[in-house]
Amino acid sequence: MTAFDAHDPLGIDDLLSDEDRAVRDTVRSWAADRVTPHVADWYERGELPSIRDLARELGSLGALGMSLTGYGCAGAGAVQYGLACLELEAADSGIRSLVSVQGSLAMYAIHRFGSEEQKQHWLPSMASGEVIGCFGLTEPDHGSDPAGMRTHAERDGSDWVLNGRKMWITNGSVAGVAVVWARTDEGIRGFVVPTDTPGFSAPEIKHKLSLRASVTSELVLDDVRLPADAVLPEAHGLRGPLSCLSHARYGIVWGSMGAARACFDTALAYTREREQFGKPLAGFQLTQAKLADMAVELHKGVLLAHHLGRRMDAGRLRPEQISFGKLNNTREAIEICRVARTLLGANGISMEYPVMRHSTNLESVLTYEGTVEMHQLVLGKALTGVDAFRG
Repeated sequence: MTAFDAHDPLGIDDLLSDEDRAVRDTVRSWAADRVTPHVADWYERGELPSIRDLARELGSLGALGMSLTGYGCAGAGAVQYGLACLELEAADSGIRSLVSVQGSLAMYAIHRFGSEEQKQHWLPSMASGEVIGCFGLTEPDHGSDPAGMRTHAERDGSDWVLNGRKMWITNGSVAGVAVVWARTDEGIRGFVVPTDTPGFSAPEIKHKLSLRASVTSELVLDDVRLPADAVLPEAHGLRGPLSCLSHARYGIVWGSMGAARACFDTALAYTREREQFGKPLAGFQLTQAKLADMAVELHKGVLLAHHLGRRMDAGRLRPEQISFGKLNNTREAIEICRVARTLLGANGISMEYPVMRHSTNLESVLTYEGTVEMHQLVLGKALTGVDAFRG
């Protein structure tokens, strides 16, 4: 019998194939080399200065749109994509957000709903990281209720003219293309918008206290004129953007466990080394109780993510099941980070350790792609058959 592994107490590694482990180890090694040594400084400065270089490197790894097939995409399995998200978020949520928005939102929308011409034009350069994409759905006054969006597109001859605002858009200020959702006389439609189109601007949002090593922007559309072929032909109504969000939420199920793992590993190492009252903190019953509870929730969350990934690979994953995972894993991840902070004492708030950074990042992860309350209502409707969203 193999020895007990404090970092894999349930032997989850045994569920992975050699290819799964190779993907995980490649992304882990890249993050350890290119992100972890620098991210505390990026976070403190509130910027991601090397985002274009990082995007190209991630493209060379096959991490951008990695679960998509063709057009330069890796065609990886859902579990492999999830493992990549976990390793990226173990470095920083902002890096995983860069990859998720690029692949699971912008590229996924074009891949699933775009014309062949749109796919051929955009996806290879997005897969390589040469072009960064963003996804414009959330608005200043409409987040959880996208049906109330005010951004609108009107026909003018054969063209479309877009006007409106989008808010909290990851990658917006550095994107070369934006997938923007707008209200039209035909219902909600998606548009592929080159960001150098006149009337389009993306001022960066400053003074954030979370996801500071990430580019977050507002999208401003003032009489943005687009040709007829800018519309995503296969996306009609909210089904389009919501299916993209489901794909992104799946990555969060895994990614949030990466942040939790980083904090657990930090707390475990710290309590083994830090001495108080003549012995290591790890030797106290209350410390061991905290570590045990953290480990239980962490590895339950990884098992849940793995289960959902296998269902996605089999074509059997439902949106409600993704809500189940997003609700549980983000809630448990932020609690693990908060407990880790208590175990580090005053050092828990120091940028020398990743705990506070992960904890504050998870305040955003807890909210985006659906708040806790929205996923509770998704599950509530699935359980009871009664829609409680509007009353």
